[in-house]
Amino acid sequence: MHKLIAAFCSLLFAGMAPVYASNQYTPKQREALAQRVGAVYWINVVEGKVPAFLIAPTKGSASFLPADNESFEITELTDQASQDAFYKVKFNSGKIAYLRPEVFMEEFNSTILSADPLAEKKVKAAQQAESEKQRVAWINAQSWPPNVKDAALKKQPVTGLNVDEVRQIMGEPSRVIKSDGGTGITKLRGALRLRTERWIYPGGLALTFQNGILNKVEHANPK
Repeated sequence: MHKLIAAFCSLLFAGMAPVYASNQYTPKQREALAQRVGAVYWINVVEGKVPAFLIAPTKGSASFLPADNESFEITELTDQASQDAFYKVKFNSGKIAYLRPEVFMEEFNSTILSADPLAEKKVKAAQQAESEKQRVAWINAQSWPPNVKDAALKKQPVTGLNVDEVRQIMGEPSRVIKSDGGTGITKLRGALRLRTERWIYPGGLALTFQNGILNKVEHANPK
């Protein structure tokens, strides 16, 4: 869809060089430019470069460079007495700025994007933050001694916790090793049948459970 819009705009502006030279747009061209009013865009650094925005809708206005991933909304297409046209924009910070439509078109799909390039990362970060909030709330709601709670908050489970408690504290392990490769049943001790599992976490943390109870915590040796 974006490619179709870009292609349409390219055709629309093809032959507008004389118009740019006089800084004037025909009524039909202004109508096409105004279709972007109300849309939101994002800054995308390309090879260290971003478009320069003006602080006033005049040729000699001072300019500034926005930060990477800043978003802005086009709020108006301004027409001055000289028939110069500028996009008036509002950044998410609240800052007001101006940009010539031809500059917008040159930078569109390069340093100006119609979709947030970091949207997926932001969603993931929000999900992780919510998950951590729930983890902390669950730990604080337990009737454990203060030292056990403190260790759990730091993701340092102590022996004696069961598998469900450890899973709430640490999340799912990256790997589970059952000592017989299947059932986890390793041997009989008197009349007691022992079920052993070893949970491996990123960073080298290894937790050993016997019959569902954590009985050994091991950390990878520092290099």
